Amino acid sequence: MDDERAKGTTSDVKGKIKEAGGGLTGNEETKAKGQTQQTQGEAQKGLGDVKEKLSGDGSGNKR
Repeated sequence: MDDERAKGTTSDVKGKIKEAGGGLTGNEETKAKGQTQQTQGEAQKGLGDVKEKLSGDGSGNKR
């Protein structure tokens, strides 16, 4: 897993926790921020996927 995908996964998980916390406390702002953070994490993971595809076949071997 490259750096972008790892950061994206971390952001996604933090967003899920934030969304759940907002839902439990009834704080809609925190819940929305968590959803936004998840979307950003998914985008960052996608960027990592693109970088991986451009750099090789995913097995560590360059094309």
